[in-house]
Amino acid sequence: MAARKLGANRLALEIGVPSGRITDIANGQRGITADTALRLGRWLGTSAQFWMNLETRYDLIVTKERLGRRLTIEARAA
Repeated sequence: MAARKLGANRLALEIGVPSGRITDIANGQRGITADTALRLGRWLGTSAQFWMNLETRYDLIVTKERLGRRLTIEARAA
């Protein structure tokens, strides 16, 4: 959004979603759905898969941080 000097409200209007959805995504409070990925891809000239991959990478990072050492201990126990 910053590269295009575009606020959440304007982006939401451009892609046809509620502004709260864009704000929540930007604040890490909501994930990117397939619907949003398709809309972002079309408007920004990227693929929906690009946005879904970003979401997947973000989810993995957050989950790994949340699980922390417990993930290592559980893997060894199995």
